[in-house]
Amino acid sequence: MPEAGDVTAMASLRDLGLSEYEARAYRALLKTGPTTAKELSRVSDVPMGRIYDVLNSIEQYNLVRSQSASRPKKYVAVEPTTALDRLLEDKKRELEEQAGQYEEIVAELTGELETAEPVEDTFWTAAVGPEETVDLLVERLSAADSRVVMVLSTYTEQFFDIDTVGTRILDELSDALERGVEVRLLMRPELVPILPESIGQRYRESLTEYDSFTVRTGENVSGTFTLVDENEVVIEVPHPLKSQEVFAMIDLKDREFAGNVRAEFGPRWDAADRLRL
Repeated sequence: MPEAGDVTAMASLRDLGLSEYEARAYRALLKTGPTTAKELSRVSDVPMGRIYDVLNSIEQYNLVRSQSASRPKKYVAVEPTTALDRLLEDKKRELEEQAGQYEEIVAELTGELETAEPVEDTFWTAAVGPEETVDLLVERLSAADSRVVMVLSTYTEQFFDIDTVGTRILDELSDALERGVEVRLLMRPELVPILPESIGQRYRESLTEYDSFTVRTGENVSGTFTLVDENEVVIEVPHPLKSQEVFAMIDLKDREFAGNVRAEFGPRWDAADRLRL
């Protein structure tokens, strides 16, 4: 397949589903005008033994019209714009059917594949880089079964950039709430005035409808991290030279450590004020 930047130079009718012979026949018909199968075979270099099958095929694509009343039968090409639109629509339908099939497979496998019981051993992994850190956080949010606690002490583009990664995080939080996960968000009060209006609007219009979603602000907040269920902590590591960027994300599965963090979080949450946007 051609690279995205080379589509104009390397685009081919074969990219839209035609075989080499079908593409040759259609291109030849555009040049010859109405013609017979025998003449088209000669002009297009499609073997005479294959030309009728090829013409029948591109006729099914609605790329040619035939004049059955003439003897011998003649064929004419449909205008290129119309032909390309028809091939494009065929491809779109094909992709929609494939997407539907994949969705059915995923739905079936979701019930079949079961996660093993959580192990008590400590396990950690890390992601470095803007995209990788977001992927890790979104992945862990999607794995939450009962509770998510997010603590934000500093402004980072990762969470507050609603037009890019922020949307992914809020979407995942919405999905978690939809499946019954309790979500608590604790942040420092000075972050509230710099919240993008789009985040405030999303908060008011969709997230506040869930009783299990609560946002509070408190002065005694430090670190930026996410607690997932009872045994997992996702810790943000800020960039050492760019305070508003995330350098890495550490995912630590350790029930004892997570319990200690949760114990420290509890009093801070109780002392915090409920946010109203």
